[in-house]
Formats: sequence, structure tokens, C-alpha cells
Amino acid sequence: MQQLDPKRSTWHITFGTYGARLHGGDRPTVERPGSRPGDPFVGEDQSRERFIKTTMLAEPVVLTLEQRAFIEEALPAICTRGGWTFRACAAQPDHVHVLLDADRHVHGEKVRRLIKRWLTQEMNRHWLSVDGARWWAEQGSNRAIRDLEYLNRAYEYLQRQRTRT
Repeated sequence: MQQLDPKRSTWHITFGTYGARLHGGDRPTVERPGSRPGDPFVGEDQSRERFIKTTMLAEPVVLTLEQRAFIEEALPAICTRGGWTFRACAAQPDHVHVLLDADRHVHGEKVRRLIKRWLTQEMNRHWLSVDGARWWAEQGSNRAIRDLEYLNRAYEYLQRQRTRT
């Protein structure tokens, strides 16, 4: 059973792969900026999705099993590099979850940006990228966890979703 660290902030960070979930597609998305929990999702709109596809700089990214396992192995060291306490992670074909503790004065958005930057550096060392190619969608989710029940549900969910256990 996980416990909250009263001296640190616990974050559930999620980010998608590039082009995996587009506004107007059949999977829900959130309109940014300024969205809040509980705001309605962007509805399906094929013309909007087609337009967004025309503006993409590269093909959508779907992570292979090898890449997903690599991400799960790399994230604990990335957390150490950032000064964060790693709890759990899970990489899926189109998104990544990370559960960690950070200094109270550091917002999860900054942590997410750094994780994506450093994970990109690690991924690029192992897989060649084509000009303009990106691994990650621009945004993501940073949920501060203040509730022990949510923390334990998130932890168990990530453990079940892992590529390697």
C-alpha cells in the first residue's frame, strides 16, 4: 500500500504520443488552454480531424513493445535525474503514465516537460528519427494527488498496465 509523503507533492503525469489523439477524432480530447477537470470533451468532428492531420509535421507515433519496455526501464533514472521519487510507470502504444513525488515547489507541468525532454533524448539515442518527427504530443496531464485512495488506485492501475512487471 502506497503512502503520501507529507514533505513532497505526488503527481500522476500522463502524456500521449505524437498524433495519437487528435481533436475531432473518435477518442475524447480536451480543449487547451484553460481546461479544467469536468469540462466537456471535444466532440467528434471529422473535418476538424482532417484539418489537423494536414498540419502535422510527421506521422503519428505508435510505440512498439520494445520502445514501451525501454521507456519503463528509463523512467526511474530520469526521475532520479530530476530529483523526484519514482513510484510507478506504464507505457502504452499511444501514451505514458508516471507516478512520482516531487519537491512541493515544483509543479507537475514542469516535471512533465522535463520528463518528455529527457525521455526524447534517451529514445533518440536508440531509434533514429526522421526530420520533424516527434515522440510526444505537445500537452499532457499533471494531476496532483492529495488523496490516499486515488494514489493507491493509480499505483495499482499502472502496475497492471506495465509492459514488463
